[in-house]
Amino acid sequence: MSVKANEVSDIIAAKGVLELSQRLLEKAINNVGTLTNHGRAIDDHQVLVRKIASLATRIEAAFHLLEYGLEYLRVHGEVDTYIDLSTRIFICEVARDLLTEAHQSLEDFGLDENDLRRTLWNDLSRLTIRHVLSEKNFRALGRFVLDGDLDNNRWIWAGGDEETELRTATRRFARDVVAPQAEEIHRKDLLVPESLIEQMAELGYFGMSIPIDYGGVGMSNLMMIIATEELSAASLSASGSLITRPEILAKALLKGGTEEQKRKWLEPVASGKLMVGVAVTEPNIGSDVASLACRATQTTQDGVEGWLINGSKAWCTFAGRANILALLARTNPDPKAGHRGLSLFIVEKDAFDGHEFEMTQSGGGKMVGRADATPGYRGMHSFTLKIEDYFVPAENLVGGKDGEGRGFYLQMDGFAAGRLQTGGRGLGLAQASLEAAAQYALERPQFGKPIAEFQSTEYEIGIMATQIEAARQLTYSAARAMDEKHERATLLAAMAKLFASRVAVEVSQRAQVIHGGWGYAEEYPISRYTVDALVLPIFEGVEPILEMKVIGRGLLAQPIKLPEPSKT
Repeated sequence: MSVKANEVSDIIAAKGVLELSQRLLEKAINNVGTLTNHGRAIDDHQVLVRKIASLATRIEAAFHLLEYGLEYLRVHGEVDTYIDLSTRIFICEVARDLLTEAHQSLEDFGLDENDLRRTLWNDLSRLTIRHVLSEKNFRALGRFVLDGDLDNNRWIWAGGDEETELRTATRRFARDVVAPQAEEIHRKDLLVPESLIEQMAELGYFGMSIPIDYGGVGMSNLMMIIATEELSAASLSASGSLITRPEILAKALLKGGTEEQKRKWLEPVASGKLMVGVAVTEPNIGSDVASLACRATQTTQDGVEGWLINGSKAWCTFAGRANILALLARTNPDPKAGHRGLSLFIVEKDAFDGHEFEMTQSGGGKMVGRADATPGYRGMHSFTLKIEDYFVPAENLVGGKDGEGRGFYLQMDGFAAGRLQTGGRGLGLAQASLEAAAQYALERPQFGKPIAEFQSTEYEIGIMATQIEAARQLTYSAARAMDEKHERATLLAAMAKLFASRVAVEVSQRAQVIHGGWGYAEEYPISRYTVDALVLPIFEGVEPILEMKVIGRGLLAQPIKLPEPSKT
């Protein structure tokens, strides 16, 4: 279903609303930037900065959703109903919320009533917002989803032929191989089966962004996100997240590893011969990475120069099965050195099954791991580690001697990649929840007809579809920015993670309610989607810290001007 290009007054009106929203937000950001000394005094205005970051993230999503729709219009000469409705609804939702928040926080944002009147508080904008946010538009979008081929809702223009082929192949693998095992892995809290790891390795999923010269596939970040999305729709933990840890280590090695290290480690990581765990967080230290206490002390053991690692690590996902850990440790004992005293090590270990392990070296070093019980995100197990005098050869310090004290910086690309992938994981889980809700609604009779025929169900499906499409276009744009090495890539990756994670939580819970009582039963996968989604706003940067220290600081560092929609 579509409308011709000469019938696009509604989307053009929404475009005008977005431009006014951007203008109002720009002034607020620049005012708060001055108030916080361009981000240096964030902690004196934490809640205010979080509000700014959240609003800016949603407006960024609206911008990329509109750009997507306008490009589709330019190429095809018509507006797709799904794109049109989701774009107009989301833009007007964001504008409404911005106007409400700006009015409520007028003085905090450094605004006055004239700022509102010159932007969103005018007759045309208010009329557009009221018209677009009519429940009939939400229900029309929901009906479009319910009446269509559910699989096709996320095929719309994700990229070119290569991207489409990758999505087709990954979806087939995810549905035929991963999905049939997902429920058992979740319910029994099993480790990801070796057969699944071997199949994913054969298909190249562990080396997607590793260059061909180093044994990888050399795909773009956009293609990596598409694969992550499809794998996560089948199982967040048993496949979608399985490819994140290799990405994090690979990014660090490509950024700052020596040539010898790249040659030694990247090929076996890409081939799945070496599975990777990441050990950064500590039991008493989460987001404040600069305060890490796990230490590495130079030593010589049996004539080999190296380091002794001592300390604890927490939330080390897949650390039991992993053959190597990307471990961040303090090589400068002076706490004042902060993040400048941290170095990144590749720590070798044996692979273990189960929820506990103990690794003892010939020289007496020991690493003990115990998996923490979690309500969801099962299959890889997240471990707390205790490390005593564990020897790591000097050649395993990423970057060699030049890498000492640079671990935090080397991990930055890895952290950004992890956030971007979390955006993809959130997309897959949210889409799976939407499809599950729509399918259930079509099959579940109540009061003499399927619940899909009730207005309330249409409305709920419309809400979910809108949020997912906005998160998708923001995440895809962040991936493209990373491919292009754009200066805003790190910021966009953080925004994608923040927004897609929120969408996954909201959509999975709305989908669960559509299932009614059966949504709480393990008989239906929506119960797994709901508990799995809860972890997304926590890992790869817990939501409040991500808003304040990454997105907020990135926005406030200097006067900004947000990108304007195309003139199409």
